[in-house]
Amino acid sequence: MTNVTRNDKSSRIKAPIVEALKHAYENPSYQFHIPGHTKGKGSLPEFRKLIGRKALSIDTTDEFDGLGTLHPATGPIKEAQELAAKAFGAKKTFFLLNGSTAGNLALAMGLTSKGKKIITNRNCHRSILTGMIISGAEPLWLIPNRFDEWGIWGNVTAESVEEMFKNNPDAGMVWITNPTYEGVVSDIKSISAVCKKYNAPLIVDEAHASLWNFNEHLPASALKLGADAVVHSLHKTGGSMSQSSMLHIAENSVIDADAVEKSLRLLHTTSPSLILLASLDASRANLESPRGRKQIEYAVQNAKYLRREIDKLEHIRDLKPDFGYKTDITKVFIKDDRLSGKRLESILEIDFNIEVESASDEGLLILSNVGNTRADMKYLVKCLQQIDQTVYSDICYLENKKYMPMLTPIIKMTLREAFYSHKEIVPKSEAIGRISAEVIAECPPGISILLPGELITEEHIPYLTNYDCIEVIR
Repeated sequence: MTNVTRNDKSSRIKAPIVEALKHAYENPSYQFHIPGHTKGKGSLPEFRKLIGRKALSIDTTDEFDGLGTLHPATGPIKEAQELAAKAFGAKKTFFLLNGSTAGNLALAMGLTSKGKKIITNRNCHRSILTGMIISGAEPLWLIPNRFDEWGIWGNVTAESVEEMFKNNPDAGMVWITNPTYEGVVSDIKSISAVCKKYNAPLIVDEAHASLWNFNEHLPASALKLGADAVVHSLHKTGGSMSQSSMLHIAENSVIDADAVEKSLRLLHTTSPSLILLASLDASRANLESPRGRKQIEYAVQNAKYLRREIDKLEHIRDLKPDFGYKTDITKVFIKDDRLSGKRLESILEIDFNIEVESASDEGLLILSNVGNTRADMKYLVKCLQQIDQTVYSDICYLENKKYMPMLTPIIKMTLREAFYSHKEIVPKSEAIGRISAEVIAECPPGISILLPGELITEEHIPYLTNYDCIEVIR
């Protein structure tokens, strides 16, 4: 690998896993170990041709070719995690396979226990609730601001967190999602101050914010604002491969990092993919490099360009931080006042071959990524201009279907109690008035429609059109 120098020329951007994997490729051994495809020779020829012989030849796991181990972290893997901790401003960083889900599960398993009350926002990712089902912790629901016109959840306020502590003095932790899926940012610094006042650790699921520490035009990372632990999905915005993420323990964290690491050992595969680990190493190295920082700046400027052009349109507009909150500028949530978000998504996909991050009832989410070019944005703008000048019918509303759950839950049982209770499956039409026994959270964005222990009401039905039956408490 060619080393890239930092701006001050004083040191070099290293990627130890990438370098070790490159060395292993250039110095092949006779392989009598897993994976059984043996550098691709045992793979289906069509598959090998599709992804390339080189990719399969470096598809190996830890312990071989001097690549180190993941648990405990040794060799190049240990060095890569230490470099990541330094880059993101953490005391300790763990590389995650199975996405940020693995990090959230480890935090829940390592830091919470049966009956422990956790203050968390209702629009958290399903993995946080899965972790609480495993540990037996009980969520105390913070209901964030609702942006009804846009059909999305908004920011969490420090005042609402403090009010929750006053009403629940036995609450033991705060777990906030920031930013929201659509890029709405909460005041983590103020929330952290409240947590310190009540001697409670603050965990921030910052999955969609892995770029923040590398550009001054983006919000400050929770690692700088008082959080004790932060999860980053590098695969979402940071440039690593799908399923790869990081979990950071903050410099002055009060949590038990060893307990979190022990939980990760329980959750992680014992045959971790070196390709995925190398992609995390490469992502961090790229984001730190002059090239990567330029790419982030291009992503910011592309987003600004897109927003300026949308401002010129008659029917299409974008969500702006114009009523008391902040946003991540690279996450552009738009709506056409004549169409549902799902209808607008289908027009872009079918008529213009454009895929967006997600769509819901009112609008859709466009990401300005580090890999996008200005040409990409110009084509998108051209298509939006054409849509803006065209008359469409909004057939999506005829389906009587909703996509973004905006409901306040009616809790009848704890998560764990309900999940492990006797269950039965009933037709959806017979589920109203029953207690849910399953997690229903469509991805994206993975926000819960129903959780175990919650009462099923008529309001849930429009969100459940893809379900014929529901699992309920017997």
